[in-house]
Amino acid sequence: MPMDHDDEIKGLVRRVGEAVGSRTVACAESLTAGQIATALGAGESSSEWFRGGVVAYQRETKYRVLGVTPGPVVSESAAAEMARGVAEATGADLAVAVTGVGGPDEQDGQPVGTVFIGIFGPDGERVEPYLFEGQPVEIVRATVVQALLLLAETIDAGSRPT
Repeated sequence: MPMDHDDEIKGLVRRVGEAVGSRTVACAESLTAGQIATALGAGESSSEWFRGGVVAYQRETKYRVLGVTPGPVVSESAAAEMARGVAEATGADLAVAVTGVGGPDEQDGQPVGTVFIGIFGPDGERVEPYLFEGQPVEIVRATVVQALLLLAETIDAGSRPT
């Protein structure tokens, strides 16, 4: 089933859109090649809260456009720099970034299925590592879902009264 018809992804985007309030969101993608941006852009009233995204599929694009330090791009540091870089480039309050290995071969010494998801926001940044199994299309889908879930959780956490 195509991801644009995926009810789980639509539900996560709805959750982001309902919780984001006056804040803005951006994304930086490698492994997912624009699928997170496509999902966010299809969200209700997304023109009010989605600043946009950068698809930085090749490592040189990550270095030049997002300010990733030259070196391995399937890493925690690359995911953090991608999230920070797209937030700065777009002026977004929050950003999510993904980098990983969909297959068929390893990359940067990381096995197929390795994914790093970076979150950047007013409360700082964090990176979560994952190891997803399956064919490339399954790894990409799992990455999109997990990235949207982390973004929604980050927004929810920032919306709670202290």
